[in-house]
Amino acid sequence: MTRRTMIEAIRDAMDVMMSRDSDVVVFGEDVGYFGGVFRASQGLQAKYGKSRCFDTPISELGIVGVAVGMAAYGLKPCVEIQFADYMYPAYDQIVSEAARLRYRSNGQFTCPLVVRMPTGGGIFGGQTHSQSPEALFTHVCGIKTVVPSNPRDAKGLLISAIEDPDPVIFLEPKRLYNGPFDGHHDRPVTSWSKHDLGEVDDGHYAIPLGSAAIRRQGEAVTILAYGTMVHVAETAVAEAGIDAEIIDLRSLLPLDLDTIEASVKKTGRCVIVHEATLTSGFGAELCALVQTRCFYHLEAPIARVAGWDTPYPHAQEWDYFPGPARIGRALIETLEA
Repeated sequence: MTRRTMIEAIRDAMDVMMSRDSDVVVFGEDVGYFGGVFRASQGLQAKYGKSRCFDTPISELGIVGVAVGMAAYGLKPCVEIQFADYMYPAYDQIVSEAARLRYRSNGQFTCPLVVRMPTGGGIFGGQTHSQSPEALFTHVCGIKTVVPSNPRDAKGLLISAIEDPDPVIFLEPKRLYNGPFDGHHDRPVTSWSKHDLGEVDDGHYAIPLGSAAIRRQGEAVTILAYGTMVHVAETAVAEAGIDAEIIDLRSLLPLDLDTIEASVKKTGRCVIVHEATLTSGFGAELCALVQTRCFYHLEAPIARVAGWDTPYPHAQEWDYFPGPARIGRALIETLEA
């Protein structure tokens, strides 16, 4: 077992799969020689050659379009969109081609494609480098959507995504690349080398898609979170002194409804946290599911803490970001309701 950052864990997952399966190919803008803007693919071209890890033109539409064709042919492309904010030109290829290939071919073709995208804010990236577009994918039938919160999960989930026969959107919270983030931007950055979940198994291991993880056991209220907000929720709970159960969804589709339902029925209260904008965010779907499945166990209205309905601001980033104080207030209000 080795201590790794999330970037190193993601690189290791691609390395493991490229060594096991010659059909796995990795490409994207600056992904080959340069190793990616965040160095997630550093060294892979030197190890596997330019035919299996290579640079592409600056064309997200072209990257995903070529990957869909490769996947239909039988290869297993794992492509990178440099920032999730840049995926919109490729959105039609993802939802109209990749997501529907199995259905429209009556099962004659599959699309074993992974699209990796750094997502979320907290890095002073402004409106075009901080978006969280997960709800745009969970709305589409035929796509699986994954958001890891730590290096150990990132490797195991990415291996599962590459092995999956259908398209997977793999969203990587860039604020977590080098360490967990507690939501306090004015504090020193913590390294993954000091966190238990920075310990990553060597070699091949897979974490099944659709399996949530309980990060903290609790009795008073259930918190549903994913990505960066798992760590921010842990800070909020510690600072507010509330006995909350924190569930790290890990996979948005497929979703581990059994774990969610069991927790909410136990606590009777639920707070949903995500960084994306509130209106039509994935939290709305979670809210509807909890309301439907746990109605007779709820003792208070379900609360949502999310980004504001505005473009991600640069100068007011920490007013937009759902920090520990906002989450703490929602927890207290839910307990007092």
